[in-house]
Amino acid sequence: MINEKFIINLQGKSFVTYEGLLDLAHNMGLLSIDVELLQFPSEANNMTAVIKAIARTKDSSFSDIGDASPRSVNNMLAPHIIRMASTRAKARALRDLTNVGMTAVEELTSEDDVETKETQYHVEESLQKEAPTKRQIETIKKLAEDLNQQVNYDSLTKKTAGTLIGRLLDEKKK
Repeated sequence: MINEKFIINLQGKSFVTYEGLLDLAHNMGLLSIDVELLQFPSEANNMTAVIKAIARTKDSSFSDIGDASPRSVNNMLAPHIIRMASTRAKARALRDLTNVGMTAVEELTSEDDVETKETQYHVEESLQKEAPTKRQIETIKKLAEDLNQQVNYDSLTKKTAGTLIGRLLDEKKK
């Protein structure tokens, strides 16, 4: 099971971190993760990199692909398309290996709208009042420190912490 410290709540939806998937995979006996560049980014393919990753344990292996292009990452990551595609591919392979169904935060694209109409209009009341998780607080502290911003932690709820993390990540990407 994924340690809660590796779960990030963004706008009321939970995402696992690559770090958490890797931690769980190591606990399950991960032996290796191999990656292969299937498509080099070029003008002909809209600068899209495609990577295949294979995660192996003693008893099994799981593979998947990940892609990245300037349209699917923020401006700061655009020069690192191949690495982003690699991280996405590894996250997907690790999700299969560890049987984790939730999307990895690294798989999100810059175009993803995390907040769906369903979560927008039907947010559970308990989520609005529930205290933020330890992982959310740690993430906010790190991002606020990186951005040299002050945060009032006393008024945070699980939902507002998720929203704040999303905003701080957007600000960091600028």
